[in-house]
Amino acid sequence: MTAAVTDKGLLKERAYSEIKGYIQRDEYLPGEFLSERQLASRLGMSKTPVKSALERLEVEGFVAVSPQQGIVVRDVSIHEIADQFEIRLALESFVLRSIAGRLNSEQTAQVRKNLKEQAKAAKTGDLAGAAQLDSEFHTSFCEFLGNREIVRVMMQLREKMHRVVVRVFENKHERLQSSYQEHSEIAQAVLDGDASRAVASLEEHLNCGKQLLLSPRR
Repeated sequence: MTAAVTDKGLLKERAYSEIKGYIQRDEYLPGEFLSERQLASRLGMSKTPVKSALERLEVEGFVAVSPQQGIVVRDVSIHEIADQFEIRLALESFVLRSIAGRLNSEQTAQVRKNLKEQAKAAKTGDLAGAAQLDSEFHTSFCEFLGNREIVRVMMQLREKMHRVVVRVFENKHERLQSSYQEHSEIAQAVLDGDASRAVASLEEHLNCGKQLLLSPRR
């Protein structure tokens, strides 16, 4: 592989990562139109890697691209939220049943550290930090299982939902504390080896999250 090909690949990956970050941080809001030229200028690169990044983001549902309307930032629809929670419940229930009571000391310490940081984020009102810790909490169990495909799917779901999760925390600050408490219950059941209780706690947690995400849109 030549250096030129490698550099092109790195530029495409950087453009993808940066633009996705802009969208996740609401620097570009749902419904806002994007310009390849302006994005290229902001990133300090040609339009070619930007175009490639936008095509990838379109596939992942972050933007919509059409010859008539151009490039627009997409919001997550009610149906997408409901569908994603169904997928998460199915995947995460399988994961918790598989790992309950089987975590080693290092994995246990990782879970406890995450919960400790969640408690701190809830106390200080760190919305972005809480959203990131929430994602890490759920994906960590998938990583403990060691199924790379489940981890990949979970990461994609979490990235797409990041914006709306932060919005819930912004609108309902009390959710920071209740989410932490629900996570604590899930974790304790996993550590106790009680798979049924872990799954029941997970289902209650996800249903609560789903309702909070959907209710402002009704």
